[in-house]
Parts: sequence; C-alpha cells; structure tokens
Amino acid sequence: MISATPANADFSSDADFEDAQAQEEGVLELFLEPADCGQRLDKVLARHLPSYSRSRIQQWLEADLISVDGHGARARTTVLGDERVLVRPQADPETLAFQPEAMDLPIVHADAHIVVIDKPAGMVVHPGAGNWSGTLLNGLLHHFPALAKVPRAGIVHRLDKDTSGLMVVAMSLEAQTALVRQLQARTVRREYLALVWGSPPARGKIEGAIGRHPRDRVRMAVLELGRAKPALTHYEKLAESRLDGRAVSLVRCQLETGRTHQIRVHMQSLGFPLVGDALYGKQHLAQVFPRQALHAWKLGLIHPGNGSECAWRSDLPADFAALLDAAGMARPV
Repeated sequence: MISATPANADFSSDADFEDAQAQEEGVLELFLEPADCGQRLDKVLARHLPSYSRSRIQQWLEADLISVDGHGARARTTVLGDERVLVRPQADPETLAFQPEAMDLPIVHADAHIVVIDKPAGMVVHPGAGNWSGTLLNGLLHHFPALAKVPRAGIVHRLDKDTSGLMVVAMSLEAQTALVRQLQARTVRREYLALVWGSPPARGKIEGAIGRHPRDRVRMAVLELGRAKPALTHYEKLAESRLDGRAVSLVRCQLETGRTHQIRVHMQSLGFPLVGDALYGKQHLAQVFPRQALHAWKLGLIHPGNGSECAWRSDLPADFAALLDAAGMARPV
C-alpha cells in the first residue's frame, strides 16, 4: 500500500502512528500468513517481496528500515505468521552510482575527443564499495553529460584515492578504444613524482609481477609471474635529503604498465616505501605526511582525434610542495 501521510497528523496512539507510517509515500505494508510461522523473517520477506533480493532485505533490516508490529526486527527473527510488516525500500547504492553530481573538477584540457583532469588527492576515481558518490566519475557526468553513453564514463585508467595528478578521459567510444590500445601498447607516457624513505640507486628498472597479497586482501604484492600480472616501473633519483631525521629521496617514476598500487608496491619491494604510505610503509613513519607522497606529474599520448603528439604537466599540489620544502628539496622543473 502506497499513500501519503498528512503533514498535520495527530497521533493519539501507537496504532495511529503505525497507520500513518504505512501511509508514507513508498512504504510497503504486508501481513504475514499462517504458512510463514516458524520461518526466518528475511526468508519470508524475500518470498513476499520477489522484486528485492534477500541480501537487500537483510541490509534494510540492519538499517531499521523494516518494522514488525511497530518494532524493529532482525533477519534471524522467527515469525509467528500473523505480523504486520512495514518496509521502507531504499535504492541500492550501486544503482545510484552512475549519477551526475555537481563538483569542481580541475580540467586541464577538453575537446570533442578527450578530457584531461588534474585529480586532487582524496578523490575516488570510480564508484565502489564505501564510495558510491562524490567520485570523479560522478563529476564527469555532471560536466560532460554525453559521457553517460560511454562505458565507465570514458575512464581508461585510474589513480589511487590519495594520489594526485593527471588523468585522461575519453569523450567517445572511438576515443576510448584508441586510448586503451595505446595503454596496451605502452605508448602512453605516464611520469610520477614520489618521495620515498631511504636512498635508492641513481636509476633502475623494477620488473616484478603484481597481484593480490595472499594473506591481506587489501594489499597488493610482488609475486611469481604465474600468480600475478607483469609490471614494469623505471625510476630515477632526482634529489636526496633528510626529513624528520631520516634520509628521503625524490624519484621520478615512469610506468610501462598500470597495475594497482604499482609504484607503491614496487618501491616498497626494494626497501624504499613512499613517505606517508600507511598501507605499504611503516606505521610510525606514515604520520609525517597524511597520504602517500605520489603525484602523476606528466602525461603524454597520441591524440585519438588528429593523431598529434600531446603532453601535459601538472604542478605539484600545495601539500606535496610543502613536504619538499620541509625536506629542504628544490621543486623539480
């Protein structure tokens, strides 16, 4: 039953209040049957409400969006078969994930084929568990509504939430295909600046397959090639100094592949974790900087529309620049 509750309703009893609840817009009312007696509430509701999954109903129960005879209930509650149930359906966050949201986006370049964004630290790129809104994808759909017709809103590569810097987005399926092929061919030039603990060699190449950590599913790790995907990072040390009494080095990293957490994992595998990286570095050292000190500095590619070589550079964000100042390092040019 779906109806509206009067704004000036006067509830003189619990029964009156329950009746008013049942009349709220979008509230579903149902009465259980004798055949339901002795069964779990979530199973009974899943049968009575076939439009919704059992897991969704369980989430509503946990969020107190379902009442039984005017009281809260849990999935394991055993029903008697004559209860009155009120359900306030809520949309699945995943169904709302691909919605436009007004937000400021640092747009470096935009044309009919591509958009280049200078992503700030703290912004999630793509909706996912725990981040169904406020993502770069939501902002892109607001600024460029046509991206709703492009898979993943034109996103072809990602940056970690707390990594800042340049990203390219495709404005059409054709441009997206062209950029994906360039990424696969390793012709997209992606350079990062990272501040790491310690003093790595002047330059080097890190070739180590990256996959999900076998014991910690949040982390990635360098594994045997058969258990992970190939990954290749080139690095060069630009400067060395001290921070908080410890040696630190500014390194320029160039990616040939784009694995999850690639630079963070590769540098840590050599014994030089990123400053501020609470996931791959030492916890007490992570307090020096509130995020991993990693910035997507330069981006180069072949324009999918006209075939010209394009390149962009992003200035260091204020927090990263202040970190280098604290270490007495000159900012790269």
